[in-house]
Amino acid sequence: MRVDVVIPALNEAHTIGDVVRGIPRPPVRGVTVVDNGSTDGTAERARHAGADVVVERRRGYGSACLAGLGSLQPDCDVVVFLDADGGDDPSWIPRLLEPIVAGRADLVVGSRTLGDVEPGALAPQQRVGNAIAATWLRVRFRLPATDLGPFRAIRRRSLDELAMADRDYGWTVEMQIKAARKGLRYTEVPVPYRRRRAGTSKVAGTVRGTLGAAFKILGLLAWHDLVKPRAS
Repeated sequence: MRVDVVIPALNEAHTIGDVVRGIPRPPVRGVTVVDNGSTDGTAERARHAGADVVVERRRGYGSACLAGLGSLQPDCDVVVFLDADGGDDPSWIPRLLEPIVAGRADLVVGSRTLGDVEPGALAPQQRVGNAIAATWLRVRFRLPATDLGPFRAIRRRSLDELAMADRDYGWTVEMQIKAARKGLRYTEVPVPYRRRRAGTSKVAGTVRGTLGAAFKILGLLAWHDLVKPRAS
């Protein structure tokens, strides 16, 4: 099974090297870091650590993920996504892959809710927003979700079928919504979550980021739940 990793990154020079070096190879074949407009040398440190670097100047988490996907080799079987800030522990990638390798899942999300969260790693507004969105996914989409965490693995063929489109904060929840609609086999694995090792969160660290993420996530849930079914 050919596994490739995509890491969106914006001004994460202090952490990206450790993240890339911490990725176990095997089972991972290749690592692509998507520089989303960094000004601090993130790209150079990622290359020095052994990653391929793709530049995506259009800002946005989803834009970075889409650019990373576009650069992968066509024979990729599974794509793993994780953040560049050191919050996700890359040594847990083999556990994230287990349900896919065993043929039990198409999409596996690393659940911070079910795992051990280091004090201060998740802001109160993140916990509340995550709980609301996960509850909506369970009740309205029948997806057994507890988290919208970015640390996840998905079969490349399944991901292509989802036709991902969101270019901003809604990437993770869009994937879960569409996975539910498509009937993908979904499961979660408890994962640890650590405080970011440097800098400020692009989402929880600012009022603009927090409000923007909440608006986009809840808006996507409402659209796919209430509007799109009526239009189709």
